[in-house]
Amino acid sequence: MSETELVRVEIIMDMKKLTRLLKKLNEKGISGVTVFQALGCGIQKGSFEYAAEENQEIQLLPQSLVMLICERGELDALIEWIKVELYTGHIGDGKIFISSVDNMIRIRTGEEGKAALGRVKIE
Repeated sequence: MSETELVRVEIIMDMKKLTRLLKKLNEKGISGVTVFQALGCGIQKGSFEYAAEENQEIQLLPQSLVMLICERGELDALIEWIKVELYTGHIGDGKIFISSVDNMIRIRTGEEGKAALGRVKIE
């Protein structure tokens, strides 16, 4: 299997939007997700102002990290859809990280690669 067939998508986002995002992902046929509760901040150091002062203390904010795997061919549509769902135009909308997955294995069945994904096409 080519290492570029599967990709991991990690979304760092406001915890308040998690339930809605998971519901929408499920409606799209994506039910295999892992969610971590996290603390973090961006360039504004946890401030809701656009210009953080240089000596401002970092304030870690509660966030969710959602991790899922998809086929590379579905990635662009998925990312565009996630951006629309999470966009407010304000600080804290989140970040999306994308990385290649060499392989994945479903332990219960031994299936590997796309077969282990067991997902319908994203539209």
